[in-house]
Amino acid sequence: MSEVIIFYDIPSRDVKDVAWSPNTWKTRFSLNYKGLPYRTVWVEYPDIARVCREIGAEPTSTSEDGSPYYTLPAIYDPSTKTAISESGKIARYLDKAYPDTPVLIPSGTCALHAAFQEVFLMTVQRRMQPLMLPPTNNILNPPSEAYFRRTRESKFGKLEDWSPPGPIREKHQEDLRVELTKVAVWMASDGEGKPFFMGDTIHYADITIAGWLVWMKKVLGPESQEWTRLKTWDDGKWGTFMQAFEKYEIVG
Repeated sequence: MSEVIIFYDIPSRDVKDVAWSPNTWKTRFSLNYKGLPYRTVWVEYPDIARVCREIGAEPTSTSEDGSPYYTLPAIYDPSTKTAISESGKIARYLDKAYPDTPVLIPSGTCALHAAFQEVFLMTVQRRMQPLMLPPTNNILNPPSEAYFRRTRESKFGKLEDWSPPGPIREKHQEDLRVELTKVAVWMASDGEGKPFFMGDTIHYADITIAGWLVWMKKVLGPESQEWTRLKTWDDGKWGTFMQAFEKYEIVG
């Protein structure tokens, strides 16, 4: 048997099964949905650039000083000697390299999926960040916690001030609810009540949504008040939606 795919992820100290990151969960869901065997290598934030360079994964953007900026997820596939970073590129690679597995991005929908990623970033993701970045900092191991705090606070101010308990945090929750309702309306636009973005079958747009929602579930906890409330929004759509992903919440 050939070697399995190596998947690079960021660990936590407090979350059950360790995995928490919304972006890396997109790739983990993709691998699990396709049924591809893999093993996880855990990488702390300060080590991400070094590890990506070592395996040959490209930077995903450029830092303000013009230097390459490396992020996870990344994979290394020994069967093709290929290193890929960025969850969307990984999804496209997996579809091409493993055509006999469930398709993430169907032919002819690459532009649609790319557009969805951008719109989702400007709506749901930006509303989740003030709610989730402060508690996320609290579950990281010390090397990652120091890096995470320094890089976020240098741009946006003290983490504890982002969404303190009370009216400010409640307002952020309402802002998130409004944006998720927009997504629910898009998904229901054909009037057929289909559960997923493209109908009855999971595709990469759904995995994107699930990756970001599972972030809240993992960090705040499945019994937390905020996660329990979110599952009831839009007539319970998001609770039902996330139930479909429970069998893919596997940390390999």
